Amino acid sequence: MALPPRVFFTLYEVSARWGCTIADIAGWAHTGRFRIVTGIAAVLCGEEIIAGMVVLSPMELLPLFRRCGTGPSESVMRRIQPADRQDWLLITEPPAGVLVAVADMMILAEEVHAFEEENDMVRRVATGPGASTPYDWEGMNVALILRIHNDGFPATQAELVAEMQEWFADQTDGRKMPDSRSIRRRITPIWQALQREDA
Repeated sequence: MALPPRVFFTLYEVSARWGCTIADIAGWAHTGRFRIVTGIAAVLCGEEIIAGMVVLSPMELLPLFRRCGTGPSESVMRRIQPADRQDWLLITEPPAGVLVAVADMMILAEEVHAFEEENDMVRRVATGPGASTPYDWEGMNVALILRIHNDGFPATQAELVAEMQEWFADQTDGRKMPDSRSIRRRITPIWQALQREDA
């Protein structure tokens, strides 16, 4: 029986996977390409109790990400973002904040895969013999050709992207779907070329 897909990658795993430093990872996280998360026990932020997965600000923990490698391995965070929110909260209890270690920092697997797709990166962790992606793009191309051959084009490209995302969901029981942006990137050249021919 196959194990389910990974949920998280640690920063060290991502660094090895991408052949970069954790300073690079911190920089990309700071610019919003993905989020660095960790898990915490319950803390008080004003009157709110926050626990579980939270987002970290790499610039607030900058000494941990020194490119020269001389920084500490853990630091205190005083501000966090709940994973399902956009606002940042100040930790008021414990008043000194919470100690966090680089080894406990992670990136969600779906955000790692989306970053790799966006940057056309060859996966360092293959999913099978000769595989370089966890998604069946060749299968999607066949489904795309059959859809256009049998039923023509939908009214919009967005509808076609949604149909292909649904195809991935059907093939994996909803367990392994690329994001719509990754699908759109592969469909757009085909869409544009065929639309020009129809014009």
